[in-house]
This record gives sequence, structure tokens and C-alpha cells, in this order.
Amino acid sequence: DALFKRELRAASAARMATIRSVGEALNEGRVLPFYQPLVNLADGAIHGFEALARIRMDNGAIVSAGQFAAALSDASIAFRLTDQMLGHIARDMRGWLDQGFDIRHIGINLSTADFHRGDIEHRLLAAFEPAGVPLDRIVVEVTEGVFMDGTDDKVVHVIESLRQKGITVALDDFGTGFASLTHLIRFPVDCIKIDKSFVDRMITDHPSQLVVELLVDLSRKLHMHTVAEGIETQAQAGWLKALGCNTGQGYYFGQPMRAAEALDFIARYSRR
Repeated sequence: DALFKRELRAASAARMATIRSVGEALNEGRVLPFYQPLVNLADGAIHGFEALARIRMDNGAIVSAGQFAAALSDASIAFRLTDQMLGHIARDMRGWLDQGFDIRHIGINLSTADFHRGDIEHRLLAAFEPAGVPLDRIVVEVTEGVFMDGTDDKVVHVIESLRQKGITVALDDFGTGFASLTHLIRFPVDCIKIDKSFVDRMITDHPSQLVVELLVDLSRKLHMHTVAEGIETQAQAGWLKALGCNTGQGYYFGQPMRAAEALDFIARYSRR
């Protein structure tokens, strides 16, 4: 019992330290987006990018979201992180468009906290409309937990309103949370992202292979787009292409990169 209490105190202290660290990064403007490419599996063209939050530490090291995920359980931190990311992404997209790069889709991750405030639609419009970025270029990525936290009717209403404005909605990390197949019918989404854990194992693990096959087939029948996350090998990419999965994302195509590097990547990739 004493050991359990000590571990709880240690976990709580670690979480508070992470919250303080991320809060300082937000105050000092050290949160920045990195962009990971998404590739059309049928023709190899770049479909777009997903914007991923990173923190630049005092020593210059770049820290990925997985290392500060505990801080995002604090609603205020999660809300502020989204706001800073939206501002960065809108500026980057405007810059890309001005340079003649027609980026079709940018995925933006939203948290439960973003929906609790009830103003996420206004925040998205306030970020992208003044920058002259068409809303049909925006893909809002939400996890199953956003729908399942007890305010799902409110979330569904907001999501439907975003879709009416041309914003695409993707269900992220599908298959790892609470979702049942019936949720795909109930939740108003345009795209499902098949979680990396299934893609990792699908070549050697028959149950994982069946899950991926089922999701791709079901998505096609529901007229949804499919994105496979975490593709790391040519074998995985080829198998998903043969299945009819629409889009691939993962280190096989490209690692997350800064905005300027993304433009260089597009130029190199198109030549390839």
C-alpha cells in the first residue's frame, strides 16, 4: 500500500513537471509544427501532410508529442497548444500557397478540451480565413475518445457543422480505443486512420491482417477515405495498395519535418 502511494505521488509529480515544462514552452513560443507527408498509394502523389506538435527545448533538442502527452490531460495546456499550432499552420500554408505549392490537405489534431470550450469552429475560422487558406484544405483529426467522453452529442453537432464548411473529419488511431463498428455509422467522419499497431503486424500476424482488410473494405462501402499509419517498409506499402487503401503515412515515405523542409521534400519527391 505504501509503495502504491509512493508510485502515485511520483506519477503525479512527473505529470505536474511536464505540465510546467509545456506551459513554459507555450509562453516562450517554443511549440512548433512538424509535417509528415501522406502519399496516395495508387499513384504515389503527395496527398498532403499531418501537422504534429513539437517542442524545442532550451538546448535546441526537439521533443515529440509522445514525450509530453501527460501535459495534454490539462485542459488549459491542450487548448493553448491547439491555438498556437493553428496559428503556425495557417501561416505555413499561406506561405506554401504564395510560393506556388498547392498543398491539398493538412491534418490537424484536436483534443477533447478543444470541443469542451464550444468554440472550436470559431477558432478554426479565425486562424485560416484571415490567412486566405481554403477550409477544404483542412482535415480535423479526432480520436475515438473525443466522441466517447460523455458529450458525444455536442461533439457530433460541432463536427457536422465543420463538415458543412468543407472541412474533412478523420477518425484517428482507429481500432485502439472504444470504437465499435457501429460508431463508424453514427459518428460523422469522412476518413478513418488505421492505427500503426495493426500496420506493424499485418504482414506476419493474421488477425491484424484481417482487421486491416476489414477496415479498408468497410470504409470503401461506407464511402470513407482510408489512411494507413506507420508504414515503414515497401512490403507494407505494396500490400495496402493491393488492398485498395487510399493513403499511406509513415517513415517509409518521410519523417516529420519543418515547414521549409516540407517544400524541399515535395520538390524531391515529385522528381522521384
